Amino acid sequence: MKKILIVVLLAILALGGLWWWSARAPTDANVLALHGNVDIRQVSLAFDGGGRILELRAEEGDAVTAGQVIGLLDTRTLALQAKQAEAQVNVQRQTLLRLRNGARPEEIAQVRAQLASAEATATRAEQDFSRASRLQAAASGAISEQKVDLARSEAEAARARVEEVRATLRLVETGPRTEEIGAAEAQLAAAEANLALLRHQIDQGTLRAPVNGVVRSRLLEPGDITSSQRAVFALALTEPKWVRVYVSQPDLGRIRPGMAAQVFTDSHPGKPVAGRVGYISSVAEFTPKPVQTEELRTSLVYEVRVVVQDVNDVLRLGQPVTVRISTGTMP
Repeated sequence: MKKILIVVLLAILALGGLWWWSARAPTDANVLALHGNVDIRQVSLAFDGGGRILELRAEEGDAVTAGQVIGLLDTRTLALQAKQAEAQVNVQRQTLLRLRNGARPEEIAQVRAQLASAEATATRAEQDFSRASRLQAAASGAISEQKVDLARSEAEAARARVEEVRATLRLVETGPRTEEIGAAEAQLAAAEANLALLRHQIDQGTLRAPVNGVVRSRLLEPGDITSSQRAVFALALTEPKWVRVYVSQPDLGRIRPGMAAQVFTDSHPGKPVAGRVGYISSVAEFTPKPVQTEELRTSLVYEVRVVVQDVNDVLRLGQPVTVRISTGTMP
């Protein structure tokens, strides 16, 4: 009985080994088997600005989508500065609007009234001076020379006041000069640029995922001081995902870009991942150390990238795989 059990067990092991070998080794001469590793591109994410980290919204292993906010800096100081700059923009905008609109009708009427008052004062001063001059000419001694001089001075001052108010009226009616409006426009543009700069700095305090991916490493924590040179996350891109393999020179002519391929893993030998040959190097290189085949270790090989469609996210970075390419048919 024991001998029969041993024979049955050996038969089962033999059948299992045969199935395993058939699943791993090509049975068709038109199938090229290559060995390599999964290669996924990575991105180091850092804030565009610097400061203290306020919040991080992703952990290692989390899947993130393009545009998703995964980190925030403390930008309260910048926010207060932006409010101050916004108020300054409003002040400059009102100043420019006042210059463009010119004086109001009420202001023009006010200056005209001041001109009328100045003209009336000048007329009275001229009359007083004329009367004083006549009395002085009569030599009656009714007025002193000092009073005549005082009347003359008041009349001249009144005439000067009239000219001053008349010039003011012309300025009010004409409006501001082009240079004044241009200067106000430049001041407004400078204030708006300063506000835009502060808002941009505030926006730099938000870290967004550039593409879809998976967080591989979280390098800093809330409260840390960071800068644009310090990475906060290491992100593995989920698309595109490819396998890097190496083909020897005799097999190089058997493959072409676009040919269909199947990628097998040790954990899922019966569930291959579909792919296509995407890149074939035109330059030979020495076989990399990870390739364990003795025959290839002393040969020159060509790098080949097989782009895969890993919809179930089976493949992992650096995972060893076997790639089978059917060379009997072209795409």
